[in-house]
Amino acid sequence: MKISTRFSDAIHILAFLNIYQDTKLSSENIAASVMTSPVVVRRIMGALQKASLISTTHGSPNPHLAKDPSEISLLDVYYAVEGHKQLFSVDPKTNPQCIVGGNIQKVLGRYYQETQNAAMGRLARITLDDVINDILVEQSKKEDK
Repeated sequence: MKISTRFSDAIHILAFLNIYQDTKLSSENIAASVMTSPVVVRRIMGALQKASLISTTHGSPNPHLAKDPSEISLLDVYYAVEGHKQLFSVDPKTNPQCIVGGNIQKVLGRYYQETQNAAMGRLARITLDDVINDILVEQSKKEDK
């Protein structure tokens, strides 16, 4: 099973839009940074626009953040590109006659929900501004070497 990178790619795109806001922001240029196709970038940007996180003008390579980075939480980004899907899922096809198979769904369901709540709470407290600042700090460290 392939794990989706839409969430991290969406954060990447948003940070790119902010850091490179004074340059040509075509989907080709953004895709070169993400190392994906411009089609994937446009698809993710469509979801971000639908969630009112970015603004775009059709035919113009000038997308920009619709809000200040400090007002965009990673949870906002997650919901924009992944919806409200669960982080984990329990296999629904287990043997109800087995001690493990008959109880694992209920038991894991509780743990998974607890973990989901904790993860979503943490994502709600991290802003795009936090990510951008950390990117700039990391880049500064590279330049100081």
